[in-house]
Amino acid sequence: MPFNGFPYDDILRDFDVFPKVLVKDKPAEINIRPTGGRKIFEPEREYTLVICGLETGNPPDYPATGDFKEFKIKCNNEGGFVINHTFDKEEMYFLRFLDDDGKRLKQFSVYCVDKDLEGRWPLRGDLHMHSTCSDGNQDPKVVCANYRKHGLDFMVVSDHGRYYPSIETKKFYDDVKTGLAIIPGEEVHMPSVYGQRSDFHIVNFGGEYSINALTDGSHTEDRGTGKESRSINGECPEFTPLKEWEAMIKARADAMNTPADVDAIPAAVCKWIFDEIRKANGLGIFVHPTWINNVYHVPNSFVDYITENRFFDAFEVLGGENYFEHNGFQTIKYYEDKAKGIRYPIVGSTDSHSSYPTNRNAFICSTLVFSPENERKAIIQSIRDFYSAAIDTISEEFRIVGENRFVRYGCFLLKNYFPLHDDLCFEEGRAMRQYATGTEEERKEAAALLDIIGDRLNAHRKKYFDF
Repeated sequence: MPFNGFPYDDILRDFDVFPKVLVKDKPAEINIRPTGGRKIFEPEREYTLVICGLETGNPPDYPATGDFKEFKIKCNNEGGFVINHTFDKEEMYFLRFLDDDGKRLKQFSVYCVDKDLEGRWPLRGDLHMHSTCSDGNQDPKVVCANYRKHGLDFMVVSDHGRYYPSIETKKFYDDVKTGLAIIPGEEVHMPSVYGQRSDFHIVNFGGEYSINALTDGSHTEDRGTGKESRSINGECPEFTPLKEWEAMIKARADAMNTPADVDAIPAAVCKWIFDEIRKANGLGIFVHPTWINNVYHVPNSFVDYITENRFFDAFEVLGGENYFEHNGFQTIKYYEDKAKGIRYPIVGSTDSHSSYPTNRNAFICSTLVFSPENERKAIIQSIRDFYSAAIDTISEEFRIVGENRFVRYGCFLLKNYFPLHDDLCFEEGRAMRQYATGTEEERKEAAALLDIIGDRLNAHRKKYFDF
């Protein structure tokens, strides 16, 4: 088992199978190459290949659906095979090789996806974590390096009340080649309104400007009100002094028709934050409502109100803590809402405050996004369009929360693709850390290494996905 918890079966070490992901009704050519050094198949010998759909049943038992396809195929000079086949259903397939007596020799797995997933790469990321710029334990540059080493394709440093750490960290790595997409963002905490706090937590993921810095708070105390520190392009709304902002929120609260068990001022602040995140072209994430902070972080009535009225863009169904009440209750809510016809995108995030493996919660969850690009706008739009699932790695055996088809596809990817993907990320993350913390000579060495290895995952994806 690698340190990230995903299984690394010996078959991945002994054979290279590519592409692993095929497209429904599209002719595919699959290569199977031995890489383990041990002789399994004899060159020029003929073997029986059975292609078995995982979900359609055994044909003798379920003739209405069972559909095993059997072929004779000759082993090539490398001790491998080239298979040409067209798959007709979205599911996992076994490529099962038999000897002359019908004994199973080896079995390989591939996955066929429907056409809407063609060109959508599986990306794993974290949309909520912290650094020393708020209450985290590592510098944001180190956080990014450590999580790339862990296998993330994208991430945000979402410090409490502060947007500038994310854009400063992104700029730091702009000078080297790395496949990690560092997304701007922040955890939004607005001031009290005439003494009433709004103590829910919201992440601005990918917004082009800071929501915290629209009025007085931690961001402006640290960096002032200049637009260069509170936006990615120097463009953002004008700063509003706290008294004016309070009056505006109070007026909004007075105009809202909230239920008797929902406080109007927090509801007004909540809606204003999510509306502003959307104006900034970001993704507004409602995070960890069942975190036990004295009592539940957010009342159930408030959660139901903003859920039914879809204030947010995405719900953090997994994240932050490892006790069941936290992620378990949020997962139950997601599935119950879905059964009621209340549908919303979901994400999983660590809410990490330390990126070291010694932190029990450092790697407990992540988000799987199917996106045409590993880039801010594409990732946000893909999540908005429901192409995401949440990965639970609290225990040794991973679990996935989300739409049925993405859970099934995700299971295949976490066993058959991501272990190989994460090997490349580990090397890149180690070089990023050296670039962030090393001596001048070590930084030059790391930059040179990243120039060589920093783009390998693009070729890696094209090899394993028939897109």
